[in-house]
Amino acid sequence: MREQNIVETVVLRKLSMEDLETVIRWSKDDVFCMANGWETDREQDELYRWWKRCVDEGSDKLIRLGVEHDKVLVGYVDLLVMEDGNAELGIAIGDRSVWGKGIGVLASRLMMDYARKELGIHSFLAETHESNYRARRMLEKLRFREVSRDGAEEYKGQISQLLQYILETT
Repeated sequence: MREQNIVETVVLRKLSMEDLETVIRWSKDDVFCMANGWETDREQDELYRWWKRCVDEGSDKLIRLGVEHDKVLVGYVDLLVMEDGNAELGIAIGDRSVWGKGIGVLASRLMMDYARKELGIHSFLAETHESNYRARRMLEKLRFREVSRDGAEEYKGQISQLLQYILETT
């Protein structure tokens, strides 16, 4: 199984300003930007200010951790902690050379394991676009189930239905 081969090479870690060059590289990849709702052609000053906020302004409600593969930052995973043991999970893998290798699944599992053990989270929510097949497959591998189709927004230049998912753990 491919996932077992990379389990030990994927870790979550705090973000740092030293990651900025990597983030700038991601911002120049139009395919990544379109897939993740990032503006294309962002000014480096704007990216710097945004990334500095990501690094400096962590909170108990929004946890954003870097995803490393083979000791290289390849993305980040978010957890928006809500009330009553619920949280929303989000992920962005910025390095397209590792797309499709199971890194998003592993990073999501690591974040959810942390959330269960350290924060008492028992219910995870996620949302993606109907046309985002990679994200949908990832959520299915994680055993999320689709619970609604509410809303629509632009994804990769076209209007796409929004799908809401849930994973309840015990």
